[in-house]
Amino acid sequence: MFGYVVVNEPDLRIREYDLYRSYYCGICMDLKEQYGQTGRLTLSYDTTFLALLLTSLYEPEDLTDTIRCIVHPFHKHKTRRNEYTRYAADMGIILSFYSCLDDWKDEKDAGKKIMAAALRKKSEAASLRHPAKAAVIEEKLRELHELETGAGNSSAAVSPAIVLDRAGGIFGDLMAEVFDYKKDEWSAALRRTGFYLGKFIYLLDAYDDLEKDEKSGSFNPLLPFKGRMDLDQYVRGILTMTISECTAAFETLPIVENIDILRNILYCGVWCKFDERCGKRNEASSLVDSREGTARDE
Repeated sequence: MFGYVVVNEPDLRIREYDLYRSYYCGICMDLKEQYGQTGRLTLSYDTTFLALLLTSLYEPEDLTDTIRCIVHPFHKHKTRRNEYTRYAADMGIILSFYSCLDDWKDEKDAGKKIMAAALRKKSEAASLRHPAKAAVIEEKLRELHELETGAGNSSAAVSPAIVLDRAGGIFGDLMAEVFDYKKDEWSAALRRTGFYLGKFIYLLDAYDDLEKDEKSGSFNPLLPFKGRMDLDQYVRGILTMTISECTAAFETLPIVENIDILRNILYCGVWCKFDERCGKRNEASSLVDSREGTARDE
């Protein structure tokens, strides 16, 4: 996961934000207990959303505590933990391991190679607890890697729009499996929510990394669209349709607890990174235009 599924903090009440943070800190403590300090480096807002969603749907008994930690040494803060925070911690470990491994293979990032080595045994331990989930994650990331590395060969005759949709769909399938924890009567809605959220994350990550991938020569499904004058609007349109399908599925779930926090994330928070990146890209474009104008005047 990539850190895009976040809260829009200004729109949350203080009590809601404190509750949200208590689950975030709870996952952090689960990671520390199960995987040590290195495991805590995989903590993300995306896994917090997963834990909060499943907690709100199934309403387990939370184990609460008030603690100090290395990040907050001078004041105590509340943590909430349950079966679903532990599950989210396990999924975060597995996903982080494969993400680091892929970054090393694709970009030869030495730091990611070191991190992948540090997470390997931890990921294996998490996979033993969730073998079916781990198998699907590994399979889907393999499919995605094959699509990305073959984009210049077997996929050359395929429309860039189809490649973009296929790649997002593969990551969507992965997220659908992660969201479908219990395989019960809520599976269909959870899988659809996870699928479209996964597609949203994949496209947003591609948009966020567009300039970096262009410079490095790494695969990015949006590179064929780089010359479009309306690129930002084009991406926003696809993201809007995708998250609309996600929220439509989410709204069919019988969730009452924490519903305002979850809606804040899905309706507002997921757009924070896009708006930030879009603003920076427009600023950079304006700066280039200004310099070119000055050069012409001179």
